[in-house]
Amino acid sequence: MSKRRLGIIGAGWVSAYHLPAWQKQSERIELVAIADPSLEAAGQRARAFGIPGVHASAQAMLAAEQLDIVDICAPREVHAELVQLAAGRGLDILCQKPLATSLDKAQALVAGLPPGTALMVHENWRFRVWYRRLGQWLAEGLAGELRQVSLQFLSSGMIMRDGERPALVRQPFFRKQQRLLVMEVLIHQLDTLRALLGEMDVVAARLERSNDDIVAEDIAAVTLRRRSDGVLVHVTGNLAVHGEPVVPRDQLHMFGSKGTLALDGNRLSAFGPDPREEVFDPEASYQGSYDAAIAHFLDGLDAGGVFETSPADNLETLRLVEDIYRLAQFDPARKPL
Repeated sequence: MSKRRLGIIGAGWVSAYHLPAWQKQSERIELVAIADPSLEAAGQRARAFGIPGVHASAQAMLAAEQLDIVDICAPREVHAELVQLAAGRGLDILCQKPLATSLDKAQALVAGLPPGTALMVHENWRFRVWYRRLGQWLAEGLAGELRQVSLQFLSSGMIMRDGERPALVRQPFFRKQQRLLVMEVLIHQLDTLRALLGEMDVVAARLERSNDDIVAEDIAAVTLRRRSDGVLVHVTGNLAVHGEPVVPRDQLHMFGSKGTLALDGNRLSAFGPDPREEVFDPEASYQGSYDAAIAHFLDGLDAGGVFETSPADNLETLRLVEDIYRLAQFDPARKPL
């Protein structure tokens, strides 16, 4: 089989994780071009990863290059228009999460795609090695019948240090996001919980913000109910927690009739009749999740367009996100806590 020709749209920080993953697939793909409004940024990525074509826009790249695949690494505000552009040319598409900035826009996008469009949402969190192992442990029955689930995502990144908020130094675009913690961050955890537990509904939600340097929420408390049996799932996110590290980590507990499954960052444990513990390399696991998601995309193309994180699957995650914002009724004009 000849190699598929790949074009990258977007040379921002996330492309630094996509590109090494694509390089690992060099037997199956050829990196042909990269496009970004900043030719300087695109040129830097091109030099670092040996990409011959550099373009100032996706439109220019698609007009100039013969491609089979596009990988959309651009900001979420332009995902929908870029997916439409690539689908109109009959290309296979990998698009960073989410498909669009809201559920209704994503639904309209999916409904309007040409028949046969191969589109996968790049939602890599569920591909992290500890969550894949946790899924195996659940399937083995180590927890028994689940009774309660709790996930915390805590960081001190929004707490002022030496005149700066570390989270805003790392990701300056957080300042102006109209939907921040849930849409940009916790969407990962919600998607992963769906992958592990099945479909859920939002029961209650509260959102707040901790400071005036942002306009959207950086604190969230959400309760979900699993449809199959009513088990409650509690999700807490807070980027302004004293005593927590700047770089947050997932802390997940699944309490069951036979045992408890617990994730603390990169340490996964099972407590009960069959105790187990595994510790994973966090840096290797982070890049590894991109590697696994991109490998899955190529495997899915080989299988005829079957993807775990299909558009239909991503719409279910976006439905949870939309319900959280609807129930919380967050008001950006409200004074921060």
